[in-house]
Amino acid sequence: MSATPLLVPVHPVQGIRRLLRRVADGRAGAVPVPVPLPPVLDVGSGSGCEDIDSLYHHRRLELVRLAVLLVDDVPTAEDVVQDAFTAVYRRHGPRLAGLDNPEGYLRRCVVNAARSVLRRRRTVRSYVPPRTTPAPPPEEEVLLREEHREVLDALRRLTPRQRQVIVLRYWSNLSEVEIADTLGLSRGTVKSTASRGLAALARRLEEAS
Repeated sequence: MSATPLLVPVHPVQGIRRLLRRVADGRAGAVPVPVPLPPVLDVGSGSGCEDIDSLYHHRRLELVRLAVLLVDDVPTAEDVVQDAFTAVYRRHGPRLAGLDNPEGYLRRCVVNAARSVLRRRRTVRSYVPPRTTPAPPPEEEVLLREEHREVLDALRRLTPRQRQVIVLRYWSNLSEVEIADTLGLSRGTVKSTASRGLAALARRLEEAS
């Protein structure tokens, strides 16, 4: 692992955002992501994401990256996103009928599914020994390079709420209002949670460097 500290930017918020993007995008020497992210689209207003197929094409990889930061591993993240798309299709059909903001709705589905995964993990681990971690699949090299594991470990040690707020704020670039809507929290709770989580994450990364 490089001796260069993980957290070196002058501005802590910029530093956290850069670190999360490096982890999720597979940067800093990792194998380039084979399918580049498209520019941010205004979903639902002539963006081209007016049906489930185009939404899947434009947003699947970004949502998998988001899910990885919440659940720690690529296979589970893939399952979470696939289940979210399936649920949206079943409820709203191929034309996303009745959805003013399909992207926001889908993001909430992914976050809620990730929460469910983490709850199930806690339940399972309280009754049975932890299962042996399988060998990582080849595609995990894209998102989980060794030099990024310190960041994921630091995220894992935050409280679930802090982790969700930090990832949505500094990786997904959501506003406090959007995070509050996604997580079902008040704006004040989002703000205070982000402040505490950011301080804790920075401290963890400094300890690991």
